[in-house]
Amino acid sequence: MDVLVEWFTANLSPYVSEQAVIFIISMIPILELRGGLLAASLLEVPALSAIPLCIVGNIIPIPFILLFIRQIFKLLKKTRLFRRLIQKLEDRAMKKSDQIKKYEFWGLMLFVGIPLPGTGAWTGALIASLLEIDIRKSSLAIFGGILMATVIMYLFSYVLVGNIVS
Repeated sequence: MDVLVEWFTANLSPYVSEQAVIFIISMIPILELRGGLLAASLLEVPALSAIPLCIVGNIIPIPFILLFIRQIFKLLKKTRLFRRLIQKLEDRAMKKSDQIKKYEFWGLMLFVGIPLPGTGAWTGALIASLLEIDIRKSSLAIFGGILMATVIMYLFSYVLVGNIVS
């Protein structure tokens, strides 16, 4: 993830503000808020400025995923070009869904909130949509998870990494 954050930071910084870089990184799957806060720390953007940008950037794609991803996947599965990719994405998401199925709200919140590879708001929203979890419940769980990830990544990016880099 560090390599991706550094690549996006290096390639976007000459063209847009540091705040825009952080916001864009926070919207990208895989990187999300975790990458945004790490980039903010590396760019020496104050945490109080970076955190709202990362949260909003991470939240923006979630309603679209919750509302439309099943229909989009259904359409894409009809094409030869995307059928295997969509099936692979669904299979990978469903492999991670056991705890979410079992604990629903709390499982989804922890899945989104604990920053491990393959977790996060994008994957959580995909799983919630595929499991047809109530949109209000899943939105609140994902938002709670994003807040949890914010605290964890702030401590990692600004306290731990900030002290190592300084």
